[in-house]
This record gives sequence, C-alpha cells and structure tokens, in this order.
Amino acid sequence: MNNAVNDGVWSGTWVTERLGVELQGDDGLRTLLGLALRRNPKRAHLLVSHVLGKHVPQSPSVVYGHGVRLGRRVRALLGDTEAASAVVLGYAETATGLGHAVADGLGLAPYLHSTRRPVAGVTRAGGFEESHSHATSHLLLPEDPALLAGSGPLVLVDDEFSTGNTVLNTIRDLHARHPRRRYAVVALVDMRSPEDTARLQRFADGIGARVDVIAAATGTVRLPEGVLEKGQELVARHESAEPAPTATGAPPTGPSVPRGRIRRVDLHWPRGLPDGGRHGFTPAHRTRLEAALPAMTARLAEHLPADARRVLVLGFEELMYAPLRLARELEQLTDADVRFSTTTRSPVLAVDDPGYAIRTRLVFPAHDEPADGPGERYAYNVAGAGFDAVVAVVDTAADTPALHAPDGLLARLADHIPHVLLAVVPSHVPQPPSSPERPAMLPEPLRGPAFSSYAPEEVGWLLQDLSDVTLEAPTEEREEAIQSGGAHYAESLPVEYQPSEQYQELFQTALDASAGRLAQAVGVVTETVLTERSPRPVLVSLARAGTPVGVLMRRWARFRHGLDLPHYAVSIVRGRGIDATALRWLAAHHDPRDVVFVDGWTGKGAITRELAEAIEEFETTEGTSGFDPEIAVLADPGSCVRTYGTREDFLIPSACLNSTVSGLISRTVLRADLVGPDDFHGAKFYRELAGADVSTAFLDAVSARFPEVADTVDAAAKELMTEDRTPTWEGWRAVERISEEYGIHDVNLVKPGVGETTRVLLRRVPWKILARAGAGADLDHVRLLARQRGVPVEEVGDLPYSCVGLIHPKYTRGATGADGKAVNV
Repeated sequence: MNNAVNDGVWSGTWVTERLGVELQGDDGLRTLLGLALRRNPKRAHLLVSHVLGKHVPQSPSVVYGHGVRLGRRVRALLGDTEAASAVVLGYAETATGLGHAVADGLGLAPYLHSTRRPVAGVTRAGGFEESHSHATSHLLLPEDPALLAGSGPLVLVDDEFSTGNTVLNTIRDLHARHPRRRYAVVALVDMRSPEDTARLQRFADGIGARVDVIAAATGTVRLPEGVLEKGQELVARHESAEPAPTATGAPPTGPSVPRGRIRRVDLHWPRGLPDGGRHGFTPAHRTRLEAALPAMTARLAEHLPADARRVLVLGFEELMYAPLRLARELEQLTDADVRFSTTTRSPVLAVDDPGYAIRTRLVFPAHDEPADGPGERYAYNVAGAGFDAVVAVVDTAADTPALHAPDGLLARLADHIPHVLLAVVPSHVPQPPSSPERPAMLPEPLRGPAFSSYAPEEVGWLLQDLSDVTLEAPTEEREEAIQSGGAHYAESLPVEYQPSEQYQELFQTALDASAGRLAQAVGVVTETVLTERSPRPVLVSLARAGTPVGVLMRRWARFRHGLDLPHYAVSIVRGRGIDATALRWLAAHHDPRDVVFVDGWTGKGAITRELAEAIEEFETTEGTSGFDPEIAVLADPGSCVRTYGTREDFLIPSACLNSTVSGLISRTVLRADLVGPDDFHGAKFYRELAGADVSTAFLDAVSARFPEVADTVDAAAKELMTEDRTPTWEGWRAVERISEEYGIHDVNLVKPGVGETTRVLLRRVPWKILARAGAGADLDHVRLLARQRGVPVEEVGDLPYSCVGLIHPKYTRGATGADGKAVNV
C-alpha cells in the first residue's frame, strides 16, 4: 500500500459498489475526495479528503497550498479594506490547519480555532454543536476576549460544508453576542443540497447579514434509502472478521522486521509562541513562526537518517498547523519525499483495497491531558506506506506516559517505520491578565517608514520612539556634565551634526572609492557567520553604527544564498549594558543560539567587553542561556573579535555621518524617567532631516558591488577561516599607552580608529587628533572636520590605527590641554 489512490482507481469505488453512495458534482471532486465507512450512529459514510492532511498522507505543499489559495479568494471577495479587519475561525479537529492556512492566504488576519480540549481558567467566548460529528461540542477559548468582538467580517473554515448546520449553529451563537454585517464560509468542498443552500440564505436574511460561501469544489452525495443501516451492518461485519495486521496496528511478524528506533528532537520552539490557534494566533505570532521555522526544520533534518527517501510528518489531532509548516519547510530543505497527516479521534473502518480511502489503521490509547475520557485514537494510511522515517509532533499536554507506553502511538509507529522522531511543541495555556505568573507583554519592534527611513523588512528596531521628547543639549554642556559625573552620556543627545556641502561631497567621494572594499568586507563577515555561527542567523545590530552593517549582511545573505534573515537593532550603553528587555524579546521570539550581534567596527574593544559582561549578567538573572556575546564586525582594527570582514582601519563611509546614514535614527537613550524596567531603550526619528538622508543610497551603493566581489569573497572567507584569529587586544594596549603618554589617564577619553575619531569630532569636544604618518584619503573627512572645529591634527609614526581622537580630561570652559593650548569648544 503506497497511498489511498492507486493506479488511477478512485478511492470511493469500494463504498459505491457496496452501498450505492456516489459523489456528483465538479470534475475535480473525485480528485479531492474518496469514501470510507465509520462507526457513527448519525452518518455511516465519511468523505475522505486527499488534500486536508488528516486521513491521507499528502505533500505538505499541496495541503498548505489549498488553504492559502482559498484565503486569497476570500481576500478578493472582501476587498482589501474589509479583509484588513477580518477574523478567521477554524473548526476542530479536522480543519484547524486548513483554517490557519486560509488566514495566511487572507493576509494579516488573526486566527482562532474551536477546540474540544477544555482549559481551566480560560473564559469561553462561545460554543456550538456539530450535530453529525462523533464528538459534538466545540469550545471557543481566545486568550484575548476582544478577538471575536469586532464588527469586521468573520471567516469560518471547515473541511467540508455538508448540510450547513454547524455553520448555522456557530453564526447564531456568535451573532447573538457580537453582531456583524458579513460572514464568509470557506470549505474544500461544498456538498449542500439546494434545500440546505436556501436555508442558509433565509437565515442570513433573518439576521440582516451577508453570508458568502467559497469552496474549492462543489457537489452532492447521493445516499440510497437505508444506507445508514446497511453501512452500520457492513462496518460491523468487517470489524468482526479477523483484521489484517496493518489494519489494527499490530506489528508485522517475523525475525526480518526490526522495531524502529525512537528519538526525541528538541525544536527550540520560541518561548511564548502559541502552538496554534486554540487560544488565538495573531499576525505578530505568524511573523515569529516564519522567522523560527528554518532553524527548527534544520534540527529535524539533522536527526533524519541520511538515506531516508520517504518521510512522514505526523501531527496530533487539533495540532495540525505547526506540524504542517514544519513538514512544508522540510520538503523544501531535503530531497526526501515528505508527506503530512495527523492522528485523529474519528473511528473509521480500514479496508486494504485500492478503491477504498482508508487502507490501514494504527490504533493506540488516548494520550493527551485533559482528554475527554479514555478511548482509542487512530493514524490512517501510515502503516505499509513505505515510510523510512516519521516525525511525530505533539504538544506538551500529549507528551504523557500513554504516548510512550508499549501500546502507545510511538510504539505503534516503531512497529512499522524504521526511524521515529518525537518533537514536542509547548502547549500554550493563557494566564489570566491579573495573574502574577503572566509575564509582562513585550513591545513589538518599530519599523519603517513609521520609525526610520529603512524599508520595514530591512530592520526591526527594538527601541521605543522618543521623537517627541526634547533630549538635545549643546555639545559643551553635555561634555561638562558627562566628565563631571553629573550625567551619563546616554541620558541626552548631541545636536545632530548638519554636514556642509563640502562635507557631503567628501562623503560621496569616499563612498564611490570604498564601496567595493566595503562589499568585500560585508561578504567575508557574512560568509564567516553563516559557516561558523549559524546557517540561519538572527542578525542583531548594535544601534546605531551597527545597523547599516546588519542591513548589508542581510542583503548579502539574500544575494548569495537566497536567505531572508531576521534583523533587529538593539541598544547597548557603555557602563549600563545591553537592553535587557530587548534580550527578553529576542529570547521569546528566536533561539538565542542563532543570535549574532553585529557592529560596524571595533575601537579599543570597550563595547566588546561590555556586551560579554551584560550577557553574562542577563543570563544569570533571567535563568536563560544561549546568547553568544562575540560581536561580528565589518572591521576589527583593534583585534578584539574573531568574526570580522577585515582588520584594516579604513574609512567606512557610514562613520562619516550620524542619523542621515543610519535611517534617520538618533543615538540611543537610557534615562530612568523615560525608560521603565519593561521598556526598550529609546531613540528619536529625525523625520525633518529626510532631505539630507543618504541611508538607502549608502546601502544601494555597496550592494551594487556584490556581484563583482562574489568570487574574491569566497576565496578570502575560506582563507580567513583557516587562520588563527584569536584576538590579541593590540588596540587596547595601544590606547592604554596613549592615555598615559598624553596625560589623560582615562581610556574612555581615547577613541581609536577612523570611526571612533569621526564620532569624537561630530559629538564630543575633541582635544586633538592623532593621525598615522602617511595615512591618505581615508582621513580626508577627519582633517576637514578638524579644520572646521579648530582641532589640531598630529602625525604619529607608531600607531596601530589610522587615527585616534582624544577628548581632554576634566573638560571645563576655557580649559587648556597638556601642551598649554586652549581646548576648543
């Protein structure tokens, strides 16, 4: 037995020949459906979908694709305006995954599915009866009580629309609570009679609402007189006969059939991400799942045997969507023939005949808690289907002793399939809003164009918007307050430097000259990260200098490998550490082991050390682990890190400017009266500087050089990864020496490297600039800024950096430096 449709034989022939049950309708109806018989006092026949992923293992792309296409049809029907306010409701257990796929196709629609699993402490938002089902009661248990309270369209999704009774019961219940003007009913097949169709229309007219129906195919089921009794008799006769081994789940016999090996795989499911729509699944949840899927699937693939050619991903009753998405990703990641189906509560007769839809049946005891009483559960068309491996995906409520028992699901699977993997997804159980156990809601990232001039997919800012707060202070006042200990540098902002026309021309010249060099460094550091850190890294740039680099690394990964990497920007403050709320957000949305922190360059390594200490403190306090504190940088002239694009100290044009090359975002702010314990650090969006913004132009200029450096990047990255890149901290030692030689005695006032020197000239009150003898065009902008501010430039022979910016200690108005010259303000 390979599948339920063999050699062109329709998988409903067996039932039709014996009971006279027939399908009539669209040409494609038999492609979508087969027939089987079940133990049910209300309906003997069962329409078995070939594309639902419940009873018949099917390609996950086929299963998901049918739902998404139906969702797109709903969007076309509603129009963009109404679709934007729609909510999707799916039916348990068979249509939970289908409804979720419809929500994906519809767009940014929240999703909820009914459930037969009661959850203590969660208030019901509704309920209804499914009269023909073997388990009739449905509960609606949204975490957010307002989910079903809106006035926008409600989209109801089921696998089949037979009489319309279930839909009528649902709409009647919900409309009495929260009336709305429009409903859409979606199903794979619409099998209603003309009388049922007319009844739904009368109902819609009666409540004053519009009810549309969308289905992939339409038709009817012809049922001869007395079919229920004949069907029950036929089922009883076959079940009383000696069953075939694979029909009951008993193992094949004989010494040549070894028992399969069972192994557990840790998916690293993102903390706090719901396992499905039982309590609601929002567009933000969908974004988190999309970002986490590749890494979770890669872990599954690592545990599959190398020679597995046919793989089943088996979901669990209502848990259909998460296993479906994992299966679809696995199908794209591997060369194996991947199929998807789920276990079910529905008892169906198994007959090993090509003309029957349910060929084999595995039987095992219920293993979820709380289950509605003991009983049997089933997996159909799994035994004898030629699978080399199966990935069983259950939630934590179903990871019980019964699952692992000698007669449990895992043992039944191992009887027939050589390799059994178990992946457990955390059951999402909402806590009441008043519960102290319910964690504080973490804010969502800010994105352009509402915050920053970057495209929304380029970066999510884990910051709060302080654009309406006056934070700027004159440079001299800030410096005096900082050095006197009266204020921390992160409590205010310098007035944004407005570059002169001459300086803007210098920036453009520098960009034209160095774009290829930058592209090379971007490629090398990105390839190093992909090879050594994670195949699907989550890029987290240190705002704001690291952000353009993070965007470029993301662009390189897409250009070279077709990867769409998540990228966020977070705040780190010297002396205060990294934003702990941002780390909590990252840990809740991604595997910390995939996070790679990104910065533009290293100076003396202060931020490198700050990050390492902050991560250690965070993980100790929060009881979490996995973050790697090593920064990936474009340039590492101070020899502070192992992951870099180059160790040369050359001009990175983004260091020449402030917000106008960083998405119009200010340096980050941390002030107690503005940033609470559960807030992100703050920053401002300088919308008024849009006319001078070169952020996208900078990115595009460098990205345009990717094709011409691709080959050299591959060679350079390969060579780099064979070298000893152990940090020497040469830069730090040089800074200590300079601090002593120039009588500063504070390494925080020595800013080494082109980037840091530029910052001194733009933000601080500089004393003097040390330039390496012979440094050329890389320092043109530094010399221009120094002239504009009246800062002397001193050429030095023994300097590991191209230049170093010095801030004089104990700054006061009219102070003099160690050489007796006035400190320029």
